[in-house]
Amino acid sequence: MSTHRRIVLFDLFGVIARHQRPGALAQMAARCNTPADAFAEAYWACRPPYDAGQWSAPEYWTAVLRWLSRSADADSIEELRLADIRSWSRVDKRMVAYVRSLREVTEVALLSNIPADHADAFLATQPWLGKLDHAAFSGKIHAAKPDPAAFHHCIVAMQAAPADFLFIDDREENVRAAQATGMNGHIFTRPDELTPVIDTWLPTRRLTPPR
Repeated sequence: MSTHRRIVLFDLFGVIARHQRPGALAQMAARCNTPADAFAEAYWACRPPYDAGQWSAPEYWTAVLRWLSRSADADSIEELRLADIRSWSRVDKRMVAYVRSLREVTEVALLSNIPADHADAFLATQPWLGKLDHAAFSGKIHAAKPDPAAFHHCIVAMQAAPADFLFIDDREENVRAAQATGMNGHIFTRPDELTPVIDTWLPTRRLTPPR
């Protein structure tokens, strides 16, 4: 059932923000004096509970360093934590402008898989996030996509029906999970192909596409 609202729910990384800076993991691996492939394995294998708010940043980095048989001292943890945040800090300015313009004509929300401390850094440096109708960060809501709980959080928080949402994400498994909850979904590939999708979703007004 729909309440006839129109809520565009965006993913962050790979849609509005850039994916991790190339070479960042190799630089962090060098800091740990460990091979890049071994570091990447530990980094990603330990990531889910950090993204979902089950681990703090020190708990996550302690797990990574122990996986690599490296000392988990406080200085190393903090250096890696800050380097990690910097590596995920880039946004696509075209998409930021588009999202801001979209906010003028409809409800716009965000659902991102991001640790709580990373979310705090984004909120501090990207003030437009605070002007969205809702921003849900996995590390703060304790649920990460494609867990249905992440989508249900947005439905409840916005007091909406699932069919009121158009979810935009660059990962097919996340879009399928959103659709399984009753949301509409679209797999993002590039900014110019998104415009007609949004125009169809908002038939009463067309927006200038991101350039």
